Amino acid sequence: MSTLQIWLAILGMGVVTAVTRALFLAGGERMVLPPRVQRVLRYAPAAALAGVVVPDLLVTPAGISLGLSNHALWASAAGLAYYLWRRGMMGTIVIGMLVFTVLRLAA
Repeated sequence: MSTLQIWLAILGMGVVTAVTRALFLAGGERMVLPPRVQRVLRYAPAAALAGVVVPDLLVTPAGISLGLSNHALWASAAGLAYYLWRRGMMGTIVIGMLVFTVLRLAA
């Protein structure tokens, strides 16, 4: 790619981003989303988080792995179990990191 093409791509992405974000602002208070759309949008953060985290936990350099060699998967499962049991964020992080470290050292 030439320098001009790179700058045109950056400019184009900026315009697309600005336009899509400005559509909600342009309507102001006159634009009200239907209740069904509002209910659906409540799940968007969880869906986005799952879309980012799950592939990172399952995919290893060798492919998709559910085995004991996938330390991140089992550490996150331990952290999730602790969180569901105690509802504490700091303990979740500590348990997850402890399990991850033990698995890495044992391997």
